[in-house]
Amino acid sequence: MTIHDDRQPTHEAGPHRTFDSLSPITGDVVASHPLHGEEDVAAAVLAARDEAAWWGALTFEERSARLVAWKGVITRRLAQLADLVHQETGKPHGDALLEASLGIDHLGWAATHAAKHLGRRKVSSGLLMANQAATVEYRPLGVVGVIGPWNYPVFTPMGSIAYALAAGNAVVFKPSELTPGVGEWLARTFREAVGRPVLSVVTGFGDTGAALCRAGVDKVAFTGSTATGKRVMAACAETLTPVVIEAGGKDAVIVDHDADLDAAADATLWGACSNAGQTCTGVERVYVHEKVYDEFLGLLVAKAEGLRADDSLDSPLGPITMPKQLDVIRAHIADALDRGGRALLGGADAVGDRYVQPTILVDVPEDSRAVCEETFGPTVTVARVGTVEEAIRRTNATSYGLGSTVFSKARGMEIAEQIRSGMTAVNGVITFAAVPSLPFGGVGDSGFGRIHGPDGLREFTYAKAIARQRFKAALPLTSFTRTEKHEQQLVQLMTMLHGRGTTLPKLGRKVRRGR
Repeated sequence: MTIHDDRQPTHEAGPHRTFDSLSPITGDVVASHPLHGEEDVAAAVLAARDEAAWWGALTFEERSARLVAWKGVITRRLAQLADLVHQETGKPHGDALLEASLGIDHLGWAATHAAKHLGRRKVSSGLLMANQAATVEYRPLGVVGVIGPWNYPVFTPMGSIAYALAAGNAVVFKPSELTPGVGEWLARTFREAVGRPVLSVVTGFGDTGAALCRAGVDKVAFTGSTATGKRVMAACAETLTPVVIEAGGKDAVIVDHDADLDAAADATLWGACSNAGQTCTGVERVYVHEKVYDEFLGLLVAKAEGLRADDSLDSPLGPITMPKQLDVIRAHIADALDRGGRALLGGADAVGDRYVQPTILVDVPEDSRAVCEETFGPTVTVARVGTVEEAIRRTNATSYGLGSTVFSKARGMEIAEQIRSGMTAVNGVITFAAVPSLPFGGVGDSGFGRIHGPDGLREFTYAKAIARQRFKAALPLTSFTRTEKHEQQLVQLMTMLHGRGTTLPKLGRKVRRGR
């Protein structure tokens, strides 16, 4: 279900067609990969059923040991993986190393915490059902289909793959057609460490992803654009297959008057321009308190002036991986300038054939494309606000709701709690993604469901509840031997348990939120 990039030729190779993975830096062929069709995908899912039966029957400890072994293989070959990510995406080696390292950390957390969060535990049965012993556990769904993105081909899909595997599922992974080699590398190293293809890969374009949605998997985890996410949901609806959707974003930074401005400017620049701006939780909008607006803007421009994107080995910014995105970035900048915005850095000439230079836009109308739509490039709009409340209102005035950032010394948590987004970083940027115990996901057009943390583990399970009778009930409530006397006793018991009202808080009194 990913976007078919016209720069990728297909070929006939024996019984299978193939397509090429190309370097976005040079255009050279990195490798050729199978173009899997509907029958291939169906066969992969059928084979995964057998693997799921074996894998799901293992204990948490047995699965953990195997996942930790896989983690060790990836870690020992970290440089090799980073080089492959660099070849297929064009991102700098350092960024590829960081991405892969975070993926390893999440794999380690999922492998060692699944038992704690998914294993059977006792729950209270209450006084009414005191004769019952109540337990709940979280069981694997079976086979999970993962459709991954190209911008973070290790870290992002690993948030689904690692957690689905730790929960006891087999996984069929469809990587982006721009980064198929990374997906195959992950599956190959898994089989080397574990000995069985519990993680398998199918490669191809949108038709391959659509086939995975219709192949009878027990859940699909998708990361990509909002538009493609809707098509994934439509395909999955045909078989009533549940989905996790991590879609686009239009994340904002709020800079309060008491913020550490140097840190805020540094974080804004990195959040907007790292990975050439191709980050779903990247910074695309900034709202700065008027008291510090000029100073912040001066710091941001000064830090960005020395930042360049080119094909040199030491370039901090890589190319735009998907060529069609260049048209989107160009259109957003043009619309902002045509409507009265100003480019303090970059601008109309910032978009080249492969690279986009950092662009800082000001005085951009709030209803412009650069403010309302996901740009997915190294650009950012900066706006002056009179109050933090205005900044919050503007931040929330979007259909997206993925991540956000707040810089404030005194009111950081207070502001963060008022932002409608799945995640917020306070005095940092995108830090929530690196904390394995925190759930990751959005609201609105940014999708639904969660990966990472206990929520991410449970996303790939179903809850199994068991009530076991310990002794005969005093009141035969679920029997035709129940009498009027028993019913009167039930009323008396309910009155004793629940008849007393609670005192509501007085109007106007601030109720402290849970921490």
